[in-house]
Amino acid sequence: MTTRETAPDLQVRVLEGLKGIPADAWDALLCPEDTPFVRYDWLESLEAAGCVTPEVGWLPQHITLWQGERLVAAMPVYVKGSLEGEFIFDHAWENAAARMGISYYPKLISAVPFTPSTGARLLVPSGEGRELYAPLLAEALRTLTGHLELSGAHVLFPNPRDLATLEAAGYVHRLGIQYHWHNRGYTSYEDFLGSFNARRRHQLRRERREVQQSGIMTRTHRGTEITDEVLEAMYRFYLRTVERFFPWTRQYLNRSFFERVIERMPEAIEIVLASEGGTPIAGAFNVSGGGRLYGRYWGTEVERPFLHFHVCYYHSIEECIERGIQIFEPGAGGEHKRPRGFEPTLTHSAHLLTHRRLDQAVRQHLELERAAVRRAVEGKED
Repeated sequence: MTTRETAPDLQVRVLEGLKGIPADAWDALLCPEDTPFVRYDWLESLEAAGCVTPEVGWLPQHITLWQGERLVAAMPVYVKGSLEGEFIFDHAWENAAARMGISYYPKLISAVPFTPSTGARLLVPSGEGRELYAPLLAEALRTLTGHLELSGAHVLFPNPRDLATLEAAGYVHRLGIQYHWHNRGYTSYEDFLGSFNARRRHQLRRERREVQQSGIMTRTHRGTEITDEVLEAMYRFYLRTVERFFPWTRQYLNRSFFERVIERMPEAIEIVLASEGGTPIAGAFNVSGGGRLYGRYWGTEVERPFLHFHVCYYHSIEECIERGIQIFEPGAGGEHKRPRGFEPTLTHSAHLLTHRRLDQAVRQHLELERAAVRRAVEGKED
């Protein structure tokens, strides 16, 4: 742990893990609309299960701000030796750094490991203290980057409020695209289908009907419904996906992590299982909170037409409508999501590079990239 005075009554402490912080003190920094992924139980479970350790390329360096012995603000931060598990790709910057003779790794990031979901990164409660504490966190990240002699600091998927603070502190803004489903006041799944033209509506009905008429039953398990058998099936499907898409996909998580978050955050975890003849054949691991549903992991032991779309998209869209959930984020990437009702949505990141020439080159590149990304989102076509 390193400590630094930042104001007469405030102190910055950099912690190599969350274990020493009381869970309620960390969670008191969150707002009701914050994602479940920045909750103490999610982040600490990653560390306790061994998914986030220096040995696997994630060294926690969490920035915390204290007033005496009271935690008043925090920022989840890690030293990274590669871009694995980030979902904001900066290969081009690494290559540019190499041409300039600059060591790009290690670098500092503020993010939720393995989770491309927008949320709070400057954890400060709403109130009068935010105008002071949030900029202090942004400056502390800059200071820590220099202290550790790293190439830069990267804040991945911050919400708009945190992005504004970071830009004001001199970080450069990068745009990305994900595909999110938005509840436009739908009263039923059929009402949702009514938002498509006749050709697309017929396609979506056919894709879902083929799965349902094949005898496959789909059910969402929540809370106490997530038994050891349900978890075992879902974890098996998760491993199958890792095996199938290796080396592009890595096994970032282990069973211990899944067990921990299901035990500690039962109200936030949902497992969708598709069964054939009573035997699970496919599943999706979802997380809910703050009025949103997040699709995280999927896998199957069989190949069936449209099974992926049914389990990961259509089933959960129908449940979002029934439950009044406003936004469904199914994860990163996937142009195939667009014709199935997911709209292109801007995501953000903020970057600060310590080498002047590299920083200037990246800023010039991002000015052009932002314009291109905005054009892509604005040009919405079916």
